[in-house]
Amino acid sequence: MMDWSSRQNRDGGWAYNKGCSWTEPTAFVLLAQTATQVERSSFEAGLRFLRSTQRRDGGWSPQPGVAESTWVTALAALLPEEAIGADRMKRALGWLEGQTGRDSSWSYKFEMWRNGDKDPHPDGWPWFPGASAWVTPTSLGILAFERALRRGENRGFRRRVASGKEFLAVHACADGGWNHGSNRALGRDGDSYPETTGAALTALAGVSRNPTIDRGIAAAHRHLAECTTAEGIAWLRMGLAAQGERHSSSAPPAATPRTTLDAALTAIAFAEKNFLFV
Repeated sequence: MMDWSSRQNRDGGWAYNKGCSWTEPTAFVLLAQTATQVERSSFEAGLRFLRSTQRRDGGWSPQPGVAESTWVTALAALLPEEAIGADRMKRALGWLEGQTGRDSSWSYKFEMWRNGDKDPHPDGWPWFPGASAWVTPTSLGILAFERALRRGENRGFRRRVASGKEFLAVHACADGGWNHGSNRALGRDGDSYPETTGAALTALAGVSRNPTIDRGIAAAHRHLAECTTAEGIAWLRMGLAAQGERHSSSAPPAATPRTTLDAALTAIAFAEKNFLFV
């Protein structure tokens, strides 16, 4: 069992490796503890750090020195409501609801028009306000809203979840997986990445099997057979598990985590019950 407290900063947060605390590794360590075993003092200190860094608009910035809420808000919204607090959770979800990240590029609109798609620009989530949507923040936004829906919250979130999943569907790469979002550029098909393929498949948990899901699963198996990074392996395992393919004959041994974020993702991916999508 990982000794999370030995990596923890005095303010209660966690760094990516060493140095100041950041929202992303802090949230993932807390999620890892939730999925495995809670170290009560460490967990409470981490929650105090997150509570103290929530911004007035309801969101979180990547770290206290950044003066703008960003995509990391979805990570805090994935924590148990009783841990983060009902009011804080409501404000976080409200901030996320206001972030659309619509893709407005002419090339994308033309591709969707040519393919006869009814919605030329489904809502995803951006890395930061005012930017275009990308795969990773969209995947995490979907997971946060689906968790809220399971608690019986705002049914209006269903539309955003459906639109986010449509965003992922139309941004799949030619090889079946996902990259950060640019599946085609300058007339060339983009290659998919392990981490983003795993994140997208995790967010698409529960979607009926279809050609997009099948091709995504095949791409994830290919990536997993070759991936050497702990982060990539963790997300691929989570994505395949979300699609009912937990046991893969091509799965390599777990890579040694290089960072606190790697360690947290690995703990979540190898937990008996994946907290992110159940």
